[in-house]
Amino acid sequence: MALKNAPDLTQRPPRSPRVRLGGYVILPRMLDKGRATVAGRNGEYNYACPVDQRFLDFVGVKAGAVKRQLAAGKSDGEVLAWIQKHAQHKRTEPEIRMWSACQEQRAPADTESREFFHKVHSKIAPKREDISTWFDLLDLDDHVTFGGMA
Repeated sequence: MALKNAPDLTQRPPRSPRVRLGGYVILPRMLDKGRATVAGRNGEYNYACPVDQRFLDFVGVKAGAVKRQLAAGKSDGEVLAWIQKHAQHKRTEPEIRMWSACQEQRAPADTESREFFHKVHSKIAPKREDISTWFDLLDLDDHVTFGGMA
């Protein structure tokens, strides 16, 4: 299915996980990946991955339901309004700000995630000592994947 607003994630990365919509980090990136998935142009990016699932769980909506909104061609603002209306967990602005700030600082916590984090980090930018959060790693991986210098 061709969506006129679907990014081609084989040509460029989705938006940074730090970009906010309605105060939520992760959401714009997830919408990019969802639209690209619907259009068959998601490349190596996975919609509803564990990072996306953190957002979906926080607000209480299902990935498939959001994907149906994207397939209908809805804009970011329209999808946000739909999420706000259908979310099982109605979040206040302070809750959203606190959750988003926490996500921005989230680092690998258990042995398995630390091993994965360090494996990816050492592969794409072993000399970078400033990469400590998941968002740091995602932004760096996007940059390097599309030809940027580590």
